Amino acid sequence: MRQPRSRTERQAEAVTTVVDKQINDLLGSIAKEERGEPSPKPRPSRAGKGKRERRRVVITGMGAITPLGLTVDEYWQALVEGKSGIGKITLCDVTGLTCQIAGEVKGFDPHNYMEYKATRRRARFSHFIVASTRIAIEDAGLNLSREKAERMGVVVGNGIGGFPEAEEGHLVLLERGGMRLTPFFMPMVLPNMAAGQISLIFGLKGFSSTITTACAAATQAIGDALEVIRQNKADVMVAGGTEAAISPTGVAGFCVMKALTTRNDEPTKASRPFDAKRDGFVPSEGAGVLILESLEHALRRGARIYAEAAGVGISSDAYHVTAPDADGSGAIRAMQWAIEDANLKPNEIDYINAHGTSTPINDRIETQAIKTLFGDYAHQLPISSTKSMIGHLLGASGVVEGIACVKAITEGIIHPTINYEYPDPDCDLDYVPNVARRKDVKAALSNSFGFGGQNACLVFKKFEE
Repeated sequence: MRQPRSRTERQAEAVTTVVDKQINDLLGSIAKEERGEPSPKPRPSRAGKGKRERRRVVITGMGAITPLGLTVDEYWQALVEGKSGIGKITLCDVTGLTCQIAGEVKGFDPHNYMEYKATRRRARFSHFIVASTRIAIEDAGLNLSREKAERMGVVVGNGIGGFPEAEEGHLVLLERGGMRLTPFFMPMVLPNMAAGQISLIFGLKGFSSTITTACAAATQAIGDALEVIRQNKADVMVAGGTEAAISPTGVAGFCVMKALTTRNDEPTKASRPFDAKRDGFVPSEGAGVLILESLEHALRRGARIYAEAAGVGISSDAYHVTAPDADGSGAIRAMQWAIEDANLKPNEIDYINAHGTSTPINDRIETQAIKTLFGDYAHQLPISSTKSMIGHLLGASGVVEGIACVKAITEGIIHPTINYEYPDPDCDLDYVPNVARRKDVKAALSNSFGFGGQNACLVFKKFEE
C-alpha cells in the first residue's frame, strides 16, 4: 500500500513543477527567437494603477529679516554687492568672551508687524518669524480670507528657542524669586511657539510642526512642508526658520567649544568660508519664510511663481555630537537624495549654496563631499557661502540661504563668497570669490549640516510649466 506523502514532499513537488514550467517556457522562448518568431509582448504592469502623479510644489512668496536688511530686496542687494552685516555685539554684555562680534538685526521694530500687547508676550525669535511671515504672505498675494484654513499649514525650523528670554528669567529667579517670573515665561521660550504664533495670528488650521535639528532646521522645515503638499495634506504651507540666540550664555557656549571666530578687531573680515585663514563661525540672528503652494493652487489663483521646490534629502552622520563624518558621507547622502528627489543628475546642478560656516573642519569636509559626489564636474560648479556676509543664523540659516538660491534662479546672479583671500589647498573649488557672477541658474542645491550629524539639502529649480 502506498504511503501518504509528507507535507514537505508535497511542497517540494509543487516547487519543482513551477520551476520546470519556468524552464520550459524560457527554452520555448529561446527556440522561437532562434526561428525568428516574435516573442509574446509582456503583460502591462498593474503596479502603478490607481497611483496619483506626485504634486509639484512652487514658491510664490518670500520674506526675510536679516542682518543685511528687513526685506528680501534689501537682503539680496546687499548680498550681490558683497556687503557684510557683521559688527560688535550690542544686544548683550559679552565682556571676557573670546568672540565679541555677531550678525545682529538692526532697526527692527516688532510693533510694525504685531499688536503692541503681543510683542510684550513673545520672544525675539517669534517676532522675527511673524514679521517674515507677514512679508511673505503679502509678497505671495494671498488673501487668507478666501482660503480654506484647514488646507494651510506651517513648519518652522528653530535651533534654540527663546534663549535670551530664558536667561533673563533665570536672573529674575535668582534675584527676586521664581514667583516673580512673568506668566508668559514658558510660552516665550518654547521653540514651538514660533509656529504656534504663525498659526494663531494668520489663522492657519492645517498641518503644523516645529523642526529643531540644529543648523539644518530651516532647510528640513522647508523639505517637510514640501512633502506635506506633495501628499495632498495642504495646498499652502508657510515654511522657514527663525533664531535669536545672541546672549551671554548662547555666545559663551559656542566660545568654549572653540567654534567661533576670535577675529574681533575685524568684524567684517571675520567670516571667511573656505579661506585658509578661517578660524570659526560668526553667530547671527534673523528669520526667513517661503510660501509653498501646490502648482494647481498657485495657477488657479493666478499667483506669481518664483521657482519650484523640487527636491529634499535628509540624512544623519551617526558619527559624532558636533564634528561631521570625516569622509563627508552623511553630507553626500543628503545631497544625492535631494538631487534624485528632484529627478536630476549631479551635472544638472548649476549652483551650490554651501553650508560654508568658516570653520576649519566643516569647509574642508564639505568641499571633499562635493568633490566625491560631483566628480570632475565639481570644479565647474560655482559655490558660494551666504554666511560670509551674514554669519551663521543657526536654525534659520537654511531658509535665508534658500532665498538666495531662489533669487539666483530668478535674477541670473550668484552672490559671492566674500573675504576669500588666501586659498586653502584642501578647499580648491570655485567659491565665487568676492565678486558676484552672472549665470543662468536652472537648478540650485542648498546645503545645511547641523550638530548631531543632522544633514538637510534642498533643490530649487527654475519654474517651467
